[in-house]
Amino acid sequence: MSLITVGTMAFDAIETPFGKTDKIVGGSATYVAYAASNFVKPVQQVSIVGYDFPLEEMEELKRRGVQMDGVEIVPDKKSFFWSGRYHEDMNSRDTLITDLNVLADFNPKIPDSYQGAEFLMLGNLHPSTQLSVIQQMKERPKLIAMDTMNFWMASAMPELTEVLKHVDMLIVNDAEARELTALFSLVKAAKAIMKMGPRYLIIKKGEHGALLFHGDDVFFAAALPLEDVFDPTGAGDTFAGGFMGHIARTGDISFENMKRGIIVGSAMASFCVEKFGPTRLKEVTKPEIDARIQLFKDLVSFEIELE
Repeated sequence: MSLITVGTMAFDAIETPFGKTDKIVGGSATYVAYAASNFVKPVQQVSIVGYDFPLEEMEELKRRGVQMDGVEIVPDKKSFFWSGRYHEDMNSRDTLITDLNVLADFNPKIPDSYQGAEFLMLGNLHPSTQLSVIQQMKERPKLIAMDTMNFWMASAMPELTEVLKHVDMLIVNDAEARELTALFSLVKAAKAIMKMGPRYLIIKKGEHGALLFHGDDVFFAAALPLEDVFDPTGAGDTFAGGFMGHIARTGDISFENMKRGIIVGSAMASFCVEKFGPTRLKEVTKPEIDARIQLFKDLVSFEIELE
């Protein structure tokens, strides 16, 4: 089974209550690839970078089974750059700098070598760009999942509404689900979103876990209580990478298996926040991942006798 991931490969400068870093590798596709490659190979990357993106980072991803045929390198421009500062609660942040650089020219092309991939993860990009990728697939993947954000809801709602008709799953946070539907109840919002096209919906609630919806079925996964959250940047993309990696590895898109995928994604995200950028994702081992997934299982496992 193979997984295509489309998104950014970039640089971030991050400041949190626990420290700061001036420049570190980031981007949605980077996090997805590092997480997913623990479960499925190949991960087929589609992105764009400038002349300044580290060659050693590309080589590190290749060593993990990430194919780079779909990554465009622009020799005379810099890579996308984002800078942000997190508040004390680590759930909210201020964007300080956004330099699109090469991202302003991003027109993703799906290489012939990627055709036939069974799974497609569309990172947070302009909805027209996401739709373009879907239309380039000669054979429809078994599962198409996408991320989006409130910026596109405000600036490109017609295009977002259109692409939602073509995907199987939407992955958003609770604030985005409410903004997309103008409904406060997440259950009502979920039903409204699924009427827009996606058969499955994941609503992330940060440190409060995640919800999975399909028809009338609902599953809630708790988040692992962590002593320290060092840097939440990329946690959502890491969650998506872990989830899609599990689904692609098993080839099973049943609701029951998606429950397991949510736990795998949550486990990977819990590693991501432990250090700046994708640093922790580069270090994590399979025994650590297995142990963390077991912790999640133990967190919600209990016996009860009903009279």
